[in-house]
Amino acid sequence: MVSRDTSPPHNLQLVIDFVNTRDVEAGSDRTRTPAEMAEWLHEQGLRPAHAPALSEAEHRQAIELRESLREVLHSHTHRDASPGAEQCLEDVAQQGQLSVSFGPSGGVEVVPRAGGYHGVLAELLVPVAYAALDGTWQRVKACDDDECLWAFYDSSRNRSGRWCDMAVCGNRTKVRTYRARREG
Repeated sequence: MVSRDTSPPHNLQLVIDFVNTRDVEAGSDRTRTPAEMAEWLHEQGLRPAHAPALSEAEHRQAIELRESLREVLHSHTHRDASPGAEQCLEDVAQQGQLSVSFGPSGGVEVVPRAGGYHGVLAELLVPVAYAALDGTWQRVKACDDDECLWAFYDSSRNRSGRWCDMAVCGNRTKVRTYRARREG
């Protein structure tokens, strides 16, 4: 039997963790204030501890990025993403000057060229850029249960995963569908 690695490649776990700072089902948010967002970014190694405090506008931009990523991940479970979500990602990439960098030995990297906060947010899109190249970006999804929307990496062979946990969210959705059919 061949063992398969089911962990997300390209540091996609960072993107998943960012989206999951807001737990829709529990109604909690680890980054609900600028200080909490700054702390989370620091914990991930994206922002130095001594960086200036985040402004309300910077905090709102980070929240918009997170929710836009969630919308795109939700589209990976057979739904269309809103153009606004895709535009937000594009704006963050442009503001962070996300670009290709060529190394002396022929290596290629995707890097944000902007410093400061715009570069920090663009850094969250670097794993997305790498994963888009090999098709693994489509495996990062938001749970298809509208009460959950938890971000997860679909490691199924045929990329058909719809729920973060089949036993909980999948079952809950199937029970709702069954009851609606019986009542209808």
